Amino acid sequence: MEEIEIAKEFAVGLLERMGVETQVEGFMKEGNLYLEIRGDQEGVLIGKHGRTLESLQMLINRMVNKRLKSTVRVVLDIDDYRKKRADSMSSIAYRMGEKAKRTGYSLTVGPFNSHDRRIIHLTLKEDPSLRTESLGEGELKRVKIIPVTKEG
Repeated sequence: MEEIEIAKEFAVGLLERMGVETQVEGFMKEGNLYLEIRGDQEGVLIGKHGRTLESLQMLINRMVNKRLKSTVRVVLDIDDYRKKRADSMSSIAYRMGEKAKRTGYSLTVGPFNSHDRRIIHLTLKEDPSLRTESLGEGELKRVKIIPVTKEG
């Protein structure tokens, strides 16, 4: 598909200019364009808490969508970082949720980017004894985990 080739071309070009040797694979899934990046400097490309990865994804999204004149969401992943991070965030959410229920007090965790906050909200959404809300301004907000008290 044309979208995949364009996205791969932009990603490889950007990463080469950064001085990083990588292999980029692309595929479409659920209407999104996924780029899997493999290389020897994965830590540099991911950055602290995935911030560099998020920035690269935003840049490549802008470049691809400007070239295509249509909108496609490009999702970048480096060495399965997103899956590992999602598993880690779910684990944190479960632990903090259990602590909030055990103590009966609200807990505030973070700051997290929007993707990480979403994982926490979705992980705890199924538990009727907890509710969550985002707090703060800007990109990095905190998540408040609130035990629901039983009235009556």
